Amino acid sequence: MSKNEIRNDALLKRHGYASALWPATRNALETQLAQIVAPHLFGAGIVAGYHPMRDEISPYSVLDGLGHGQRAALPWFLDRDARMMFREAPATEAGPWGVLQPAAEAAALAPDIVLVPLVFADRRGTRIGHGKGHYDRALSHLRDGGSVRTIGIAWDIQISEAVLDPDPWDIPLDAIATPTEWIDCR
Repeated sequence: MSKNEIRNDALLKRHGYASALWPATRNALETQLAQIVAPHLFGAGIVAGYHPMRDEISPYSVLDGLGHGQRAALPWFLDRDARMMFREAPATEAGPWGVLQPAAEAAALAPDIVLVPLVFADRRGTRIGHGKGHYDRALSHLRDGGSVRTIGIAWDIQISEAVLDPDPWDIPLDAIATPTEWIDCR
């Protein structure tokens, strides 16, 4: 299957899975995700998440549990053609695609850890996203400026047992967390 076919199939499966969850079940799974991720955030001053769209698992349970002195950041776009950057949470304004993002006046931050949404990923850290390349470009820029750790977060059904073929521009994930599992990809 092509990358687009894999993406479309995974989006359908994610939608079916997430839409079948009762709100209490979804909340419990996202709480379990936060418990799995929390020990891996030790020492990080700035943790970036994202405002979930469609059927994505929410990172807010992770961000809400950050410790003393840790700050949460979220993606921010000036316009549709701009490179994604991170600004201090909360998400209060609609961005160029209608997804909530921080205010333009919020502090610009360079995260130590980025919680990365995904459509599908393998256990080596090869990630398929929505296909626009925003995260790959932003992560490449962050890594050029220093070190940043990436943790993909997903529902369990979004993890491929088969190896995915990365494109040359794909930035591999360092780890992946689901509500039931931590996967070291490095």
